[in-house]
Amino acid sequence: MKAPLPLRDGVAPSYLWLPAGQWPDLLSFLVQRFPHVAETVLRGRLERGELVDEAGKALACSSAYRPGSRIWYYREVPAETPVPFEEVILHRDARLLVVDKPHFLSAIPAGRHLRETLLTRLRDKLDLPELTPVHRLDRETAGVMLFCLHPPSRGAYQKLFEARQVEKVYEAIAPFRPDLALPRVHRSRLEEGEGFFAMREVEGDANSETRISLIGRLGELGHYRLEPHTGKKHQLRAHMAALGIPILHDPWYPVLTEGKGDDFSQPLKLLAREIRFVDPYDGRHHSYRSIRSLTEDKPQPATV
Repeated sequence: MKAPLPLRDGVAPSYLWLPAGQWPDLLSFLVQRFPHVAETVLRGRLERGELVDEAGKALACSSAYRPGSRIWYYREVPAETPVPFEEVILHRDARLLVVDKPHFLSAIPAGRHLRETLLTRLRDKLDLPELTPVHRLDRETAGVMLFCLHPPSRGAYQKLFEARQVEKVYEAIAPFRPDLALPRVHRSRLEEGEGFFAMREVEGDANSETRISLIGRLGELGHYRLEPHTGKKHQLRAHMAALGIPILHDPWYPVLTEGKGDDFSQPLKLLAREIRFVDPYDGRHHSYRSIRSLTEDKPQPATV
């Protein structure tokens, strides 16, 4: 599916399928489809030619409604606060781009984050319009993340994650519990709680597994090594909270709060330290490590 619009400042266009139904014109449908957007705003975007059809032709307020077709546009979000931390390139070859993501930077556009995302930054700065993520990290989590420069190769790398053939090592800062025997393997069943955001442990067969060990003491805190065997949403954060040692500065575990907004003073103390795998194309063992520190605000210079 090739978009009729190019990237704009690293942002890819969005599209909307027009469902079955009857409306007198395109504007009437859009007004009903987006009740939270003022009709004057929708009308203005159409009058400025900001919505196009599959051939790239600008649509008008009076354009006929064609169910089963797509309309393309650039998503708009309110002014974004710049994230004052930079990503670091760890490795680049013909297929892979390995990046050290900072805290507070979303991996991909979603919700109120569009331009201030790692994918948009990389596409724009490196002029890589076809760059796509192989996996994801939470906005709050820093560390190693893989991107694919060659679209036909992406599936092979994604299959490594799906088949659990990628070794992932994280580090975290959390309270120290002298009564908690470590290392240990924590297994539980994780399901989404009420709302959507947070996960919770429930009764039933385990679907998540993490090996947890102690790297060292930091006074009343501990420096932990976390090795997930599975990749459930928020797995590490939920497991640490369930053990009574929630990761420092976590706004969701063990208690969901309003979030930090644009306050960048207390990053979640969770870092994707290392990724290891056998490349599906050349058969070589690859290992990439974050150069960031959970006890320092700035990463040390990279040696790549």
